[in-house]
Amino acid sequence: MHRPYRVVVAKPGLDGHDRGAKVIARALRDEGFEVVYTGLHQTPEQVVNAVVQEDADALGLSLLSGAHLTLVPRVIESLAESGRGDVVVVVGGIIPDADIPALKAAGVAEVFTPGAPLPSIGRWLAEALDRREESAGAAGSRGT
Repeated sequence: MHRPYRVVVAKPGLDGHDRGAKVIARALRDEGFEVVYTGLHQTPEQVVNAVVQEDADALGLSLLSGAHLTLVPRVIESLAESGRGDVVVVVGGIIPDADIPALKAAGVAEVFTPGAPLPSIGRWLAEALDRREESAGAAGSRGT
């Protein structure tokens, strides 16, 4: 059995609406995740610092402001620069369908838009993190 996965939930940018982020944070907590919510108006650098300090397994970015194509790639680049490119990044909020391929090309693992069932988000994330752990374990055992 593995330790509970730790997820940072963040609101980057100037978006001042965090009800959705709080709902997701609570739903993930109820699914057994350790959740750290950073609060509103975070810079990409503050988000990455939280991920590093909390030794998070995943990062959930909640965006409603329309700045997702600017902020999300900056966060992902900063994660890689800080040595945390292994973090599973998911995005939620008001994301136009046409922008989802660009976010995934930038390194987002999944995008959840309004109406996504809360239990399915937790299941998806747990399965993605389990696969990551299995891959890391298999890679480590091959080298010995």
